[in-house]
Amino acid sequence: MELNKRMKTKGTFLLLAVLIFTFSGCTISYKFNGASIDYTKTRSISIADFPNTAELVHPPLSQEFSEKLRDVYTKQTRLQVLKKGGDMHLEGEITGYQLTPMAISADTYASETKLTITIKVRFTNNKNPNEDFEKTYSAYQTFDSNLMLNDVQDELLKTMIDEITDNIYNDTVARW
Repeated sequence: MELNKRMKTKGTFLLLAVLIFTFSGCTISYKFNGASIDYTKTRSISIADFPNTAELVHPPLSQEFSEKLRDVYTKQTRLQVLKKGGDMHLEGEITGYQLTPMAISADTYASETKLTITIKVRFTNNKNPNEDFEKTYSAYQTFDSNLMLNDVQDELLKTMIDEITDNIYNDTVARW
């Protein structure tokens, strides 16, 4: 009798274990890449080169920014990225590249310097013109004034470019 009861308990336990494993295999997964694109209507985005029209010019900035912006759409969407003629279109220019002294120290010299880049963007959605906009994006980073700009510039620009391209992506296709 005791053996029968134990076998029933083990059988019930085994059945429960099988059911749990069976149903736990059926899960819903969500991918949060941020894009809210109807790929049946919108298949491409064209991204023009962003020329540098700022007073102070860092020569590689235009190409670095333009390529990073294209990379964001290539990696995070299924849109075909073109130079021109896309269902959506991004264009603009780098309008600011500025160094500003910050945090004046006791000897009246700046102890920190702020590097700011400003980029004007025009977005056109040929499939939904209500989403068109023109907007200016800006980002900055500070660095110790004892350092030469050439020594920290690449790292600072990478951070600022990442921030601005993420904001443009969010405003154009993520729209959270």
